[in-house]
Amino acid sequence: MSEQTRGRLTREGIRIHEAADFTGMHRAGALAATILDAIAEHVFVGQTTAAIDKVIEEMVEAAGARSATIGYKGYRHASCISVNHVVCHGIPGDKVLKDGDILNIDVTVIVDGWFGDTSRMYLAGSLSRKAERLIQVTHEALMTGIEAVRPGATFGDIGHAIQSYVEAQRMSVVRDFCGHGLGRVFHAPPNVLHYGRPGTGPRLEEGMFFTIEPMVNLGRPETKVLADDWTAVTRDKSLSAQFEHSIGVTSSGAEIFTLSPAGRFHPTWG
Repeated sequence: MSEQTRGRLTREGIRIHEAADFTGMHRAGALAATILDAIAEHVFVGQTTAAIDKVIEEMVEAAGARSATIGYKGYRHASCISVNHVVCHGIPGDKVLKDGDILNIDVTVIVDGWFGDTSRMYLAGSLSRKAERLIQVTHEALMTGIEAVRPGATFGDIGHAIQSYVEAQRMSVVRDFCGHGLGRVFHAPPNVLHYGRPGTGPRLEEGMFFTIEPMVNLGRPETKVLADDWTAVTRDKSLSAQFEHSIGVTSSGAEIFTLSPAGRFHPTWG
C-alpha cells in the first residue's frame, strides 16, 4: 500500500490515518507554526502585506519545504493575509498596515508530502477594546471546538460548541467557509462546520486529521467574495477574526499539530 493511500476510508470518504502518520503531520504543523511565530516581528504600522508574504515565502524555501498555496488554483502567494473586515483569503499586496489594524495570516506548508495548515491573528500598533474582545472570543471558540473532539463525538458537536460559545458573546459565526480534512492532500473530507446541532454529522474516529478554523464577526455572519474571486469580506463591513489549528483525533481527544513553539499563537501572549 502506498503512503498516499495508507489507512482506510469511512463511508463518508474520511481517511483514517495510521499512528505513524501523526509524526509527519507534527513535522509539517511545527514548521507552519514556527513560521507564524517568526513573522510576528514583521507585522507593524507602515508594513505592506506583500512584504510580509515575501518573508513567509523565503522562510518556507529556507526550510526546504514547499508552499501549498503558490500555484493552488492559480493563487500566487505563500499566505493569505486578511485585514480587518476581510474574513479569509485576503491576497497580499500593496496595502499598508495602519495603527489598530488586525490581520489573520494563514500559511500552509508541505513537508515530506504532509500538509501543515494554520492561521492566527496579529495586530499593527495599538489594539482597540472591541478588536481585542473579538480576537479573544475567536481564540476561545477554536479551543472550545477542539475540546469537543473525541472518538464517538460528531462533527455537529464541534460546530455546536463553537456556535454556542460565540453567540453567547453576541458575535456571529461565519457559515460560508469551513474547516477541512487534510494529510497528504490539502483539502479532503470532511467539511468541518463551525455551527451545527449536537449528535449530527459523521462520528469522529481515532486517526482522522482535519482543521478547525472558526471565523467570527462582530456583526452579522454574511460574507461576500470580491471580484478577484478570492477575498471574502463581511457584508456589513464589521471586523472579523479567525484562528486555525490542524489536529488529529486520538484515543482520548485531540492532538494539535500546529502548536506555537514560542507560545505566540495568541497575539497578546509573549
